[in-house]
Amino acid sequence: MIIDMHVHEKKYSTDSMMSLEEIVKQAKEIGLDGVCITDHDSNEIMEEAHQLKKNTGFLILVGVEILTYEGDLIVFGLKELPKHMMHASDLLDLITEKGGVGISAHPYRQNNRGMEDFIKKLPKLAGVEGFNGNTSMENNLKAYQAATEMGIPIFGSSDAHQVDRIGKYATWFPEGIRDEKDLIEAIKDKNVKPVMCKNGVFKNISKQLVSI
Repeated sequence: MIIDMHVHEKKYSTDSMMSLEEIVKQAKEIGLDGVCITDHDSNEIMEEAHQLKKNTGFLILVGVEILTYEGDLIVFGLKELPKHMMHASDLLDLITEKGGVGISAHPYRQNNRGMEDFIKKLPKLAGVEGFNGNTSMENNLKAYQAATEMGIPIFGSSDAHQVDRIGKYATWFPEGIRDEKDLIEAIKDKNVKPVMCKNGVFKNISKQLVSI
């Protein structure tokens, strides 16, 4: 099962140009099995997403991209979001307490929102976004290497704000995902692999690195 783990919808991410319906239409057309809507510091699309999932039968999961003092975390399993900015370690403590997971988003992107090597000081980090569609390959490979050294899951995602960017990278869940609970359990079990869309086909990135 292939899911784009990091997509922004325009209603709650003002830098996005896509509606939820447009995201789902494109995702289905390119062969994705699901998408995660991860708006900036908001999960308010939850009810709408769950209704569209019910109406279309297409898997739509909702997380959130939260900016901490050290950089961005992609969060799943946290229904009530913090009202103030937090340090990443404190937010991860909260996420863990609630049974969720936190993933470092684009850690080596040069936009003051990546955590860079600080990720190595976060023992409760559930994974790293090793391949982000809006990050240079050089910086993606730094994230890939760091996560490999740390022994934590590596994710692929588009970080799409425009329709044609959806699915550039995604994540393969070999056991299948039905809902947010399944997603969180698969991440905790480290049962994920990053994939890239190459010539219209999703391929295991670890087998493609030589040719990227």
